[in-house]
Amino acid sequence: MTKFIRFVFLLFVANIGYSQGKYVIQDNKESDKIRFKLINNLIVIPVEVNGAELTFLLDSGVRKPIIFNFLNSTDSLQINEPEIIYLRGLGEGEPIEAIRSRNNVVKIGNAININQNLFAVFNERLNFAPRLGIPVHGIIGYDLFNDFIVEINYSSKYIRLNNPETYEYKECKKCETLNLEFYNSKPYFNVDIKIGNKQVPVKLLIDSGGSDALWLFESLEDGIVLDKMYFDDFLGHGLSGSVYGKRSKVDEVLIKNFVLKDVNVAFPDSTSIAHATKFEERNGSFSAALLKRFNVIIDYHNAKISFKKNRYFNEPFNYNKSGIELEQSGIRIIKEKESRINLEGDRLSSQNRGTGPKIVFDTKFKLAVKPAFKIVELRKNSPAERIGLKIGDILLYINNKATFNYNLQEIIHFFYGETNSKIRLKIERNGVPMTFVFRLESPIK
Repeated sequence: MTKFIRFVFLLFVANIGYSQGKYVIQDNKESDKIRFKLINNLIVIPVEVNGAELTFLLDSGVRKPIIFNFLNSTDSLQINEPEIIYLRGLGEGEPIEAIRSRNNVVKIGNAININQNLFAVFNERLNFAPRLGIPVHGIIGYDLFNDFIVEINYSSKYIRLNNPETYEYKECKKCETLNLEFYNSKPYFNVDIKIGNKQVPVKLLIDSGGSDALWLFESLEDGIVLDKMYFDDFLGHGLSGSVYGKRSKVDEVLIKNFVLKDVNVAFPDSTSIAHATKFEERNGSFSAALLKRFNVIIDYHNAKISFKKNRYFNEPFNYNKSGIELEQSGIRIIKEKESRINLEGDRLSSQNRGTGPKIVFDTKFKLAVKPAFKIVELRKNSPAERIGLKIGDILLYINNKATFNYNLQEIIHFFYGETNSKIRLKIERNGVPMTFVFRLESPIK
């Protein structure tokens, strides 16, 4: 799997009935291709809301679009016809206040909806930009999937929105197609998993907005039982708070003839998923670290999903071997050296004639603004915790190179390296620089 920090955003909105417009592709085109960024396995797309340019996560597990983290990003975003409501999601906290807004104009590529309903959440907990390292202002799912046949090409990083009335499937002998079922406007399908040498059928939510591979809800009756080899961990953020649980492996995930082996699995605490388990047939989630191994076609109109292997299919499923969870937190002011070379020719002075040009090095310094990276979670009994690192430490150097030379994902990449690899960190704690050295360890022993 991609060797990046885990990120989970799973949302469940109350079943509220009201009408809104549909997305259409402008200029009578039959399809539209939209490039995306793939961050922590998550699809980040450009979205224009009432003329303001924003970025959203594309999440098949969310019913209605939600806007968050936008107050500091733009002064031009207009929220139309606001109405106070309450939303609830994963996590152990209470429902949070939100604004339901009608008659918004939303553009995604060349597709437009002139009467889009939105939920605006004014809650700093939902600022996921620090965990991704880029600005993210919202999340969208069902409305887009419901109005188009959506092709997601993870390997080339684009989605294609297709008019369902004119779309024609190409013959694909290397594809597997499964039927979709819907509950509360969310897509589910049936696959098999092999756990403890026993093959078990499971019904899973298709969740492109969760960066993990597989989530399972423990059930002795269904044969979904946690392996003896596991570790406790932070799983991610839900709308109602943080989610914790246990991480392990399953032997196989089988999508008809496609078999993925030694797959990462999370078993969330029951208190965090009480709302999710209201759909009693659901056994868990099939999330982005699995989805990204395929190019997929999601077709709500014909209730089916098609999978084709891509270049990520055979990547191993790895865990963070340091125990460190990072986020981009504020800025640091860095003094950078700026060297210039000046050439002084022999025409400058009669005394220099015939001696040739002189090379003069002119060294100056400038101040530059760089991102700061902070430790926000430490797995208990991990190498980083045992060596004395603490939540709140700011990373200055990793393996003797300044962290400002990297983006957030590149730093996290170091923590998914080979077991026993040495990591050298220079950090700042309460203004004091400190150095720590440890070796990466598999959390499953």
